[in-house]
Amino acid sequence: MNFSEILGQEHLKNHLIKSTDNCRVSHAQLFIGKEGAGVLPMAIAYAQYILVSNSSNPEMAAVKCEKLMHPDLHFAFPVATNENIKSKPISNDFLEEWRDFVKNKPYGNLFEWLQSIGVENKQGQIGVDEAEQIVKSLKLKSYEGGFKIMIIWMAEKMNNAASNKLLKLLEEPPEKTVFLLVAEDEQQLITTIKSRCQILHFPLLSNEVIEKGLIEKEGTDPPIAAQIAHQADGNFNKALHLLHNDNADEQFEQWFITWIRVAFKAKGNAAVIQNLISWSETIAKSGRETQKRFLKYCLQFFRQAMLLNYSADSLVFIEPKTPGFKLDNFAPFIHSGNILEITKELNDAIYHIERNGNPKIILLDLSIKLTRLLHTKETT
Repeated sequence: MNFSEILGQEHLKNHLIKSTDNCRVSHAQLFIGKEGAGVLPMAIAYAQYILVSNSSNPEMAAVKCEKLMHPDLHFAFPVATNENIKSKPISNDFLEEWRDFVKNKPYGNLFEWLQSIGVENKQGQIGVDEAEQIVKSLKLKSYEGGFKIMIIWMAEKMNNAASNKLLKLLEEPPEKTVFLLVAEDEQQLITTIKSRCQILHFPLLSNEVIEKGLIEKEGTDPPIAAQIAHQADGNFNKALHLLHNDNADEQFEQWFITWIRVAFKAKGNAAVIQNLISWSETIAKSGRETQKRFLKYCLQFFRQAMLLNYSADSLVFIEPKTPGFKLDNFAPFIHSGNILEITKELNDAIYHIERNGNPKIILLDLSIKLTRLLHTKETT
């Protein structure tokens, strides 16, 4: 993957190219950016640039890197057991699927990756078995006598055992060994990991960059590309889903609107609580990754409603398709008096689901709290 294939992020491309040309490649680097910002493609392009620049046969090295088959380019990423891998899964068990995923969805997210290996109802992680494999791989001599590069995607999914096992290697790696850690949520990484890395933060993509990407990569008509770019919220992966009519948001919208309608009626009406229980049970039947994606969708919906309430119409891109539901009518209920607490409760629910809490209890508790928050009056 070449730098030219990556959307935007020009200042970061220039920084990485110059640092390589000047032989100033840090042995441990942490790339942090939200989904759809192109962090993984950038890490791969950077790794390719390093390996090709230091190869005695640059053309062959470039071909191997393009296919993600260079012997000195290693990957680690979240995995879980599936029908074929029954225990102790590691990234090497899924390399063929990984190459297909990166080729077809370089801006894809964790949920899509887990779907591609048939474990969308589980939470992927980078465990201690993976860490042991990383240590073994990097102890070997470089195949081509140059750099060895380990890209760890979604590094925040390393559990404590894996993180602790890699600490010494990150601090004192073998000669010409480079760690590229890619993460979306810096807060989930343990401090001792972050302290050993040089950190680069990736901004969200601009509307102009996304629009150009849709036109050049997908052949999208400019007016449609402009509309989608406005709705994508800086996320090229989301833009692709909008372009190809992904139905996940339609399902999430149905769940969300059913939820807030029932929650609104539930205050002072004990009979409606049964409907909230039924709703919680329905969402709980989906996998944990789906539950987390849905709750993040709810966060976005509430924020959009608040923006509309305060007349920031130019920032509102959600257009509900559910008959009988108008965002204009819902917006007045989301304001400065409740948005912070709603956001906190949703983030707490995501946190507890990530840590394997009972989703039925978590979602029902969230729903009961929402019945109160929706009726909170704005303070003047």
